[in-house]
Amino acid sequence: MKLTVWTYEGPPHVGAMRVATAMKGLHYVLHAPQGDTYADLLFTMIERRNHRPPVSYTTFQARDLGADTATLFKKSCHDAVDRFDPEAIIVGASCTAELIQDDPAGLAETMGLSIPVIPLELPSYSRKENFGADETFYQIVKHLAKPQERTARVTCNILGPTALGFRARDDVEELTGLLSEMGIDVNVVAPLNATPTDIARLPAAHFNVLLSPETGEAAARFLEKSHGQPFTKVVPIGVGATRDFIKEVAAISGVSGDIDESRLRLPWWSRSVDSTYLTGKRVFIFGDGTHVAAHARIARDEMGFEVVGVGCYNREMARPIRALAKEYGVEALITDDYLEVESAIEKLSPEMILGTQMERHIGKRLGIPCAVISAPVHVQDFPARYSPQVGFEGANVIFDTLIHPLVMGLEEHLLTMFRDDFEFHDDAGPSHHGAKAKAKADDAPAADPLPQDANVIWLSDAERELKKIPFFVRGKARRNTETFAMEKGLQEISLDTLYEAKAHYAR
Repeated sequence: MKLTVWTYEGPPHVGAMRVATAMKGLHYVLHAPQGDTYADLLFTMIERRNHRPPVSYTTFQARDLGADTATLFKKSCHDAVDRFDPEAIIVGASCTAELIQDDPAGLAETMGLSIPVIPLELPSYSRKENFGADETFYQIVKHLAKPQERTARVTCNILGPTALGFRARDDVEELTGLLSEMGIDVNVVAPLNATPTDIARLPAAHFNVLLSPETGEAAARFLEKSHGQPFTKVVPIGVGATRDFIKEVAAISGVSGDIDESRLRLPWWSRSVDSTYLTGKRVFIFGDGTHVAAHARIARDEMGFEVVGVGCYNREMARPIRALAKEYGVEALITDDYLEVESAIEKLSPEMILGTQMERHIGKRLGIPCAVISAPVHVQDFPARYSPQVGFEGANVIFDTLIHPLVMGLEEHLLTMFRDDFEFHDDAGPSHHGAKAKAKADDAPAADPLPQDANVIWLSDAERELKKIPFFVRGKARRNTETFAMEKGLQEISLDTLYEAKAHYAR
């Protein structure tokens, strides 16, 4: 096993835990040694949940391996049912417990419990967390969904949001409002906040909205095949994708696609004077496949950035991300090794990174602004405020998310540029108290800042070019150029001298 500071995805049983923690009335019995119980912290600490995940561990120890661990598992199942009284349970093994081959799935079938028992077969050493969530949700839907008549009104299910999902709570709320505006009610949201009884009602909806392909596509395909429910293929992240999603839903449901866009600010703001200086910024995008694809479109088509690299860590999305990279004329990076990602970023030298918590660390080390757009994330990316990613309000949130790191980067650049100014050096104090600013200790009180060699003269073409430089840095450019000319023994400053001095001081 490879030890790392952080991982993009945990083992598949963590994905199963994301589904169990998202739902209500469901319990997860996990055959696992003591050391595999760490996953609780992901939810209670990072997502700031006010209750622990509904998971019971067998927590066998080394001394138990010489005894009957299978009996220990069955006892844990009975205890969990008696204590928590769930509507259904899912059972499985962690990556470590898989090695002792107790077969929790087979054992569960022989226990004769009075509630549905859903066995999970998750290959711990060949698949990872997102697969585990997708497979778990699929098995729950497969075992619990019941054939039934459609609702009288046009309804849909929202599939895919789980615990630890990136802004899943707010995305569900925003998407529900968008669908309601179209005249479509939401039948069930699952797995987030759904009960096993809710899962049984999934086939009553007319179609499904696939919000998170990483964690809901297998269930969506099952419902399409077994219950005749089509599902949406567009994830409404960004202005263009939201408009495409509305058209897709209208085509599936037959309802009107007229939506009020008065709250939408991204298109105007991205063209405004506040952000035109960001046009053409080179960005590198990495994360889960769904968010990478969405933000590549936003970055290029809606923000005016240049996408210089894309990639994802979940190999299930490798094919669409490779196709996307080809469309954008860049090379796709498919890896779950953050050191490879860091190497690619260093090589491409982008001006901004759109990524996960891992890329935020990389950006700090390399001095590159980073906006977090995908899980895995830090606790600060589960904000108390309303902060969706989908729909038109989500587009506004994304605009702020992408613009703020660059604006702060510009501010730091300007402070560095003016570090020799009387207002901005370290001892000057607040810049808005300019009248009380202290001079730098090594400043000559009334010295002429220009070199004293009167024999250095500016030629007319260089003088004209100097006037094109913004006034607030023109004096510094003049001083630097004259100093450069004196050091080179030049008596005249030509256009070439100006450019050479610029290159010299840019190093």
